[in-house]
Amino acid sequence: MGKIAVVLTTVALAVGVLLSVSYTDTADGMSKAQAQTVTTMASAQPNIVFILTDDMRKDDLQYMPQTKELLQSRGMSFQNAFVSNSLCCPSRSTIMRGQYSHNTGVWSNNPTTNPTTSGGWQTYKELGHEQDNVATRLHDAGYRTGLFGKYLNGYGDPTYVPPRWDRWFATLSPTTYRYFDYDVSVDGTIKHFGTSVNDYKTDVLSSQTNAFIANSVSQGTPFFAYVAPVAPHEPATPEPDYAHAFDGANGPRLPSFNEKDVSDKPSWIRRLPRLTSDQISAIDKRHEKRIESLQSVDDLVAGVIDALSSDPNHPDALNDTYIFFTSDNGWHHGEHRVPQGKWRSYEEDIHVPLLVRGPEVAAGSTTNKLTLNTDFLPTFTDLAGVQEPPYVDGRTLVPVLQRSAGGWRNAILLEAPASNGARPAYRGIRTVSTPTTKSKYVEYAGGARELYRLDPDPFELTNRYDSASPPTRLASRLKALKTCKANATPPEVTCQVAEGGQ
Repeated sequence: MGKIAVVLTTVALAVGVLLSVSYTDTADGMSKAQAQTVTTMASAQPNIVFILTDDMRKDDLQYMPQTKELLQSRGMSFQNAFVSNSLCCPSRSTIMRGQYSHNTGVWSNNPTTNPTTSGGWQTYKELGHEQDNVATRLHDAGYRTGLFGKYLNGYGDPTYVPPRWDRWFATLSPTTYRYFDYDVSVDGTIKHFGTSVNDYKTDVLSSQTNAFIANSVSQGTPFFAYVAPVAPHEPATPEPDYAHAFDGANGPRLPSFNEKDVSDKPSWIRRLPRLTSDQISAIDKRHEKRIESLQSVDDLVAGVIDALSSDPNHPDALNDTYIFFTSDNGWHHGEHRVPQGKWRSYEEDIHVPLLVRGPEVAAGSTTNKLTLNTDFLPTFTDLAGVQEPPYVDGRTLVPVLQRSAGGWRNAILLEAPASNGARPAYRGIRTVSTPTTKSKYVEYAGGARELYRLDPDPFELTNRYDSASPPTRLASRLKALKTCKANATPPEVTCQVAEGGQ
């Protein structure tokens, strides 16, 4: 089936499943009309598809029309979804384990001799995390598990398949970020994909994912599909069909773009010169390629819907499936004079898209609940009907999806080690609107501080930190957050208490 036909088929199927009524979570409960948009109850163990893009900003979602129609319009949009450590491997380790970096011990993309900076697949494995994570928990609960795409930075042993993955189709280092000419571990056997149009990585992952879904549906087995395309990570090579889809597109121009006055920022930002015309041109070209590469991810999402709707013997498969769509971290496009990159505490790096479609999720709904990548593992175990692991720092999103959430967190932790001279290590707290204001407070090793009141200043233009009048309450809450852990003693330092909710 051609791509246009797939789009038309999936959209028609989606429209046939339910009608859309939009609402937000600002009011308790649902109206009768809103309740009618909630899909049929799932089976005891619903299927779960988790789609994780790489370096995708929240505002990149505007360029994905199928994803917006099939997931956003047919499910719930999370307006305040964040990652704590905005770098690939730490974020993905957090997803797998439901823990902050200070509890996973995975701080960066590469292993080091210093445990406060070490990371990568090697560190994750050495710490024993492959023995207990989302795959092991769901597999032992009766799920068929499959991973398709990027696993963790540094994974490069084609013969090694981590425990409890029933289908393993993981891209291998050092070819992880290639869109053509790359290697994959297929259940422990290396396979090379070349440079033909049929080897384009996102399309290959889509085909493999859909085959796994179709096979699982035909067996009547609940499944968990972890789908991790590399787009829009650099080099963000679009497939030939989309190579000129956005010719001439400019990158976003937020008020913080090429910020004129950075005198209130830390020294490593003050040292950055204003962007040159060549740098701005490079930002625009990079943005163009990124959003072109996302068109194939958009097709992947449509393909998942189609695969769930194609078995006439299991017509309820789509209605029995939760589909999550998110990113491991954001990306800079010239904000605060930073020409590119991530791993900073600014909103462009930590704020990510999150869409969820599935049983009991009202079409066109929106939530402002503050959510984090620590929340995926407890959400998945909750959906599977199994006990949440005792080490989890996050919380299940099921009450949010069902619109029954009571007390909820009002703060999250931001954390990262030093970054090769670009900035020192930091710990920060990011809050939602409280009786005072939505705020972000960051403490850097060496003494620098940043404080932003995000209600009047969402683009972080004015650092309001004043050493003569420090934000005592935020600093106290940050102190508790940066060492919090599950089952802590005393209980005041558990992460959920430190985040401001049970």
